[in-house]
Amino acid sequence: MADSISYERARRMRRALTPPEAQLWLLLKGRKLDGLKFRKQHPVGPYILDFYCAEARLAVEVDGMVHGDPDQARHDARRTAWFAGRGIAVLRVQASDVRGEIEGVLNAIRGVVLERLT
Repeated sequence: MADSISYERARRMRRALTPPEAQLWLLLKGRKLDGLKFRKQHPVGPYILDFYCAEARLAVEVDGMVHGDPDQARHDARRTAWFAGRGIAVLRVQASDVRGEIEGVLNAIRGVVLERLT
């Protein structure tokens, strides 16, 4: 469970989405993707997920250029392992793909959800 600091940080982050996050959120909110409910900037433990579908136990993370940094990549790997230990899959999508290949991103999300729900 997330603590009150994580909840407050998530609340602030919900109001300050990056442009790719905002673009993807427009296509996920209100059950627009196959009737699935997604939450944005959802706190889980010490972390905040960009998007989370509780039904599929799936986190969708939109990664910008900083995620190519080796230190950030190690942090991301630790974070992904932490979620995996709690039964949450993490799908990482590139911000550039959200901007230029949004249908591919949505299809990737659909594919992981289908895999997790069957």
